[in-house]
Amino acid sequence: MTATWAFAVSVLALFVSAGTAWLTLIRRGTVEMTRPTQIFFGADSSRWGDLMVSPKIYLRALLFATSKRGRVVENIHVTVTHDGTQQAFSIWVYGARENLVRGSGLFVGETGVEANHHFLLPPDASIFKFAAGLYRIDVIAHVLRDRQQKLLFSDVVEVTPEDAREMREHGAGLYFDWEPSSSRYISHIEQRPERPKPWNIETFARHDN
Repeated sequence: MTATWAFAVSVLALFVSAGTAWLTLIRRGTVEMTRPTQIFFGADSSRWGDLMVSPKIYLRALLFATSKRGRVVENIHVTVTHDGTQQAFSIWVYGARENLVRGSGLFVGETGVEANHHFLLPPDASIFKFAAGLYRIDVIAHVLRDRQQKLLFSDVVEVTPEDAREMREHGAGLYFDWEPSSSRYISHIEQRPERPKPWNIETFARHDN
């Protein structure tokens, strides 16, 4: 009886060790993303100042790996589908406002990486404007060594005619905030703040007099 019990314990310990090794060393897992608490449709002029305004999609979320070993995200992009037309925002920038970097490989561990993610149009993209209507947003990741892309998030939001007009005529930004109690995004529009005019010799002379 004692020998049988010892054998059973040994077999159980072997299975536990094998399971631990599989979870920590062998299992690749994948990358997941929490639901963004905020999504932004609007303009980005950081690359060209006021000379050119490019449409941008912004969101904040947590990326995390489902395995102990973690995964590497090669790239993330966003596609929006509106009235049967799809547009890819393929330039990925992430980080804090003071330290934004171009996305070109990000290690994601099991504890996750929380960051602001900005998605811009490529320079050769056709002219795009946020018109009124429903938009399906798909956030797609390219995970290293995975053959297929990973859909991280998908949902539908609405741009009203009034919001589209404010964005087009006044450069306003449209924010979608997640409302847990109603399980939907609530939108609000914000006007783009005017930038202070740069100082030059004539301006300094007027203030000096």
